[in-house]
Amino acid sequence: MRLAVSTLGMPGEGLDRAIEIAAGGGCQGLELRLHPETGVHAGLDAAERRSVRERVERAGLEISALAGYVGVCEPGPDEPVIAALLADLRLAADLGAPGVRVFPRGDDPAVGARRLKAVSGTAGALGCRVLVETHDDMATGAAVTVLLAETGCPETTGALWDLLHPWRNGEPPADSLAALGPHLAYVQVKDAVAAGDTTPVPLWTGSVPLDEAGGLLRGAGYAGWVSLEWERTWYPKVAPVEEILPGAAEWVRRFTA
Repeated sequence: MRLAVSTLGMPGEGLDRAIEIAAGGGCQGLELRLHPETGVHAGLDAAERRSVRERVERAGLEISALAGYVGVCEPGPDEPVIAALLADLRLAADLGAPGVRVFPRGDDPAVGARRLKAVSGTAGALGCRVLVETHDDMATGAAVTVLLAETGCPETTGALWDLLHPWRNGEPPADSLAALGPHLAYVQVKDAVAAGDTTPVPLWTGSVPLDEAGGLLRGAGYAGWVSLEWERTWYPKVAPVEEILPGAAEWVRRFTA
């Protein structure tokens, strides 16, 4: 497994500081949250995109994924969702990122499948994948797998297993991994106080079954990205991400096959 860290944990920090934190924390990758306040978003022009990519690569890092906010199952017309997703995919290609994280934001897999199929040709041509996170209305591995199976585009879609959300919705890690199976393309690691209190805490001090999930991933031979998603943007009073990264690095070392 390869360690990355999300810029969600670095509110108010610019890209150069994010790169410094990732490199200093022993990461091989940096997960870039797409938002105007991070300085990385689909509105960047060609020169700005080159600058982002060059600065990350100069530090010896890779962009593990772009953390976008498109809701692929969101109720409403298809066109705005497809347009936003295509814009994020083109940004990913320009930055050298292998995938774009999306949320379900709805519970109808037919809607999401239709939209994912619509962008599949472009995603394939760009060499990028759409990574559907276990989140909101499809928080379990079982739910995301239904969506991806209906989409039927394994070359351009994949599952992002956020270890928190399926568990807090009652799905044990073994069931999550069994459901996601060959769709699994990315993992986000974090710990939280409890299923009913998602306040972030340092790894191994909360309730998320991190050792169980890690052992399962090791047993499955998972060798992809694991990103520390420290949600300091939403919980500004928690510790800086630099204090949490050593635990994430230890988790990856412990469970790398």
